[in-house]
Amino acid sequence: MAETLVRFEGVRKTYGGGAAAVRSLDLDIARGELLTLLGPSGSGKTTTLMMLAGFERPSAGRILLEGRDIARLAPHRRGIGVVFQSYALFPHMSVAENVAFPLQVRGVARNDQAKRVAKALAMVRLEGFAERRPAQLSGGQQQRVALARALVFEPPIVLLDEPLGALDKALREEMQLEIRHLHQRLGITMLYVTHDQAEALTLSDRIAVFEGGLVRQVADPRALYDRPADAFVAGFVGENNLLPGTIVARDEDECRVRLACGPVVSAQAVDCGGVGEACLVAVRPERVAVAGVTASDLGEGALPAVVTEAIFLGDHVRLRLAMGDGGEMLAKRPAGMGALPAPGGPAAIAWPEGAAFAFRTAT
Repeated sequence: MAETLVRFEGVRKTYGGGAAAVRSLDLDIARGELLTLLGPSGSGKTTTLMMLAGFERPSAGRILLEGRDIARLAPHRRGIGVVFQSYALFPHMSVAENVAFPLQVRGVARNDQAKRVAKALAMVRLEGFAERRPAQLSGGQQQRVALARALVFEPPIVLLDEPLGALDKALREEMQLEIRHLHQRLGITMLYVTHDQAEALTLSDRIAVFEGGLVRQVADPRALYDRPADAFVAGFVGENNLLPGTIVARDEDECRVRLACGPVVSAQAVDCGGVGEACLVAVRPERVAVAGVTASDLGEGALPAVVTEAIFLGDHVRLRLAMGDGGEMLAKRPAGMGALPAPGGPAAIAWPEGAAFAFRTAT
């Protein structure tokens, strides 16, 4: 089992007697992992990063770095690298001077500074940019400089707070892979904050999903996507159909749910109550199969529906279907997989066994 580098123990943060921004946080970061804090605005993810960096002080609890409680330690005494969305580069300094700044603050000898700066710039593929000023660089190059500055003094962990938020889509995706490959090559521990689900899935060894100051689930990307712990995670991470219904039968692992729109379906009982209780049934759109026939033609397990909209999105077609009494379902089909059901005509939908999950309606 990987060694724990950072541990949050019962950490809480409140502002001026109001609602807690972070509530009773217990979270470990393993040495060498890239852990992403994912959640909507105001969920507590950035506050958590800022408490680890030292820019916010927890109202309660302990923050341990390599076994030492740093919760009351000044930021400059923690030895943590931080990369912000704004880059925070000094415009009057060259790239090399910006990267060397943390070494100057720490009193590193000048000849050693030059070696470390050259090494850090090579890490981020900016070897020929040492004498340029930030204004002479693209957004992606400025982000690389900020990352080199965070790495140059070899901190035990680097914190990245929405570092790609100011970049366009293509450059953002390129930088995601750059950061992922850099992490894999160097083995450095990283804590990454984002609200972008695709970014979190691309980058992370593990993801902690925040909502309302609480961690809803911590898991690797595949487990988080394939088996969400509750309705919030199911709805926030990736796209999901969330269909309201009532449990009509249940055993330990599976339940039968009468959907509000009429049909009765089977679902895995992940986080739901007993018979008679309301729930949400979650099914990923890519798991929904659609055929241009009636449900009776396919037999047991197929549900009747009508295609109301088909949108071509290049690599796939997005289908919107009406079902039962006011129900609606989204499905995704790879482009080029044969003719689609005609809008307004009958269709049948189905999904594989185990693809539907039942959750409590209030979490």
